[in-house]
Amino acid sequence: MADENELFKNRCLELARASDGYFTYTSFLGLMEQSLLAQIRHKLRAHLTEWGGAAGCERIIVRFGDPEELGYDGGFPISVLEIRPRSEKFSEKLSHRDILGATLKLGIERDTLGDIVIRDNVSYLFCLDNIAEYIERELTRVKNTEVVCKICDTLPEGELYTVEGVRVQLESERLDAVIAKLYHLSRANAQALFKRGLVFVEGREIESVSHVPKQGDKISVRGYGRFIYSGFISNTKKGKLNVELLVYK
Repeated sequence: MADENELFKNRCLELARASDGYFTYTSFLGLMEQSLLAQIRHKLRAHLTEWGGAAGCERIIVRFGDPEELGYDGGFPISVLEIRPRSEKFSEKLSHRDILGATLKLGIERDTLGDIVIRDNVSYLFCLDNIAEYIERELTRVKNTEVVCKICDTLPEGELYTVEGVRVQLESERLDAVIAKLYHLSRANAQALFKRGLVFVEGREIESVSHVPKQGDKISVRGYGRFIYSGFISNTKKGKLNVELLVYK
């Protein structure tokens, strides 16, 4: 694993160096890759832009190169596919895992795929441009449901990702306390998530259970979900803290 991490870091350094004159791109990065990239960000002598295809995407592509210096905007090599049941009447309720599993069975590598968002049993899959037509042609079934897959020219109206405001009462703003309260865990079980490398703030892995998030921080807990830390609102009469979180649905 350590060797793979070093290979990834070296690849990012190479992409940064190669961006003198044209844009270079990573593949889709998950949270662990984003955290590794953050460790060497100070070594990168290039302008970075991050994008996953829509506001709120967790998996992102990093583009190296400054549009002002290069004189144009190279965009991002991202397509989005709409996947819907061929017959709503006979379809199953499909999950993120169902869509991902069916796509990977086509021989697709995970790093070519971005986020999967499901709205009213219609799925939107972000992927690299160079595999979009293949998936559009070959993805015809998810579990026992026949599906129609097509490349979208535009995203549906409104935000793909929605958040719900949740107010919690805490003894302190430590991140382990926030996670325990939000996901109904014991403090010990919440702290175990840090030891397992499952807690990320703004794409950086967080090891310290006493970390205090800043207002606006995006926090991901793998296996549980994501939320934005809106911050302290008020004190209760018993001395606890009222804190607001924006939880991704």
